[in-house]
Amino acid sequence: MAEKPQKTKKPAWVIDKERARRAAAAETLWLFGLHAVRDALANPRREKLRLVVTRNALDRLGPLPEGTEPEITDARTFDKAVPLAPDSVHQGAALEVRPLAWGKLEDLALSGPGRPLMVALDRVTDPHNVGAILRSAEVFGARAVIAPARHSAPETGALAKTASGALERQPYLRVTNLADALIELKAMGYTVLGLDGTGQETLPETLRALSGRAICLVLGAEGPGLRERTRETCDHILRIPFAADFGSLNVSNAAAVALYAASQS
Repeated sequence: MAEKPQKTKKPAWVIDKERARRAAAAETLWLFGLHAVRDALANPRREKLRLVVTRNALDRLGPLPEGTEPEITDARTFDKAVPLAPDSVHQGAALEVRPLAWGKLEDLALSGPGRPLMVALDRVTDPHNVGAILRSAEVFGARAVIAPARHSAPETGALAKTASGALERQPYLRVTNLADALIELKAMGYTVLGLDGTGQETLPETLRALSGRAICLVLGAEGPGLRERTRETCDHILRIPFAADFGSLNVSNAAAVALYAASQS
């Protein structure tokens, strides 16, 4: 019986180089689609690394920021030039960037623009839901959207495309521990409101009683909802009243309704 050939051990320098390449790749992301790329290019806070475009997409992007040198590729070979998911609707434009650094929770909560209104997401992992929530948060003037660093949607091209530019303007802060972050907000004077269909109080009546107060709205993932410690940390557990008993809202729709109600209180 023939012996199996032994695998050749890679030299240490090769292993180190591969690790460095993987680490570098993990620290960057590809944004795609004309809208998402255009907004990222216009954002001075965003560190941009590579712009890959077709000639047609370049014309549609308009004037580029000074110092930006696009890599022009053919539409037929675009998918080979950029590491995107096969179903990505890129429109011939992709931009490699580093994630945005939004700073400290305290700075955003106490001195962010607009009224003191925050959104916290508990294990909401779908990038399309988070992208839609970022859009609503921007529209209704929330200072930031916060989520745990683990078990939540990271910055991705899909999230950025759904956010339709809001990712570049609306702070999306990933925290180590969500419950601890909520406790911090409470110490800063925020009232923390958890949204759940089992709530005994309704959102409108509680917001009326809290008019003028700093508010943090907490939403959980569809299905599991809020985790136990998250629920225990909330000052109130509220439900959005429905006209009929036919189901519940998608988490991004619930966030939009709650943000609108909070912005009017």
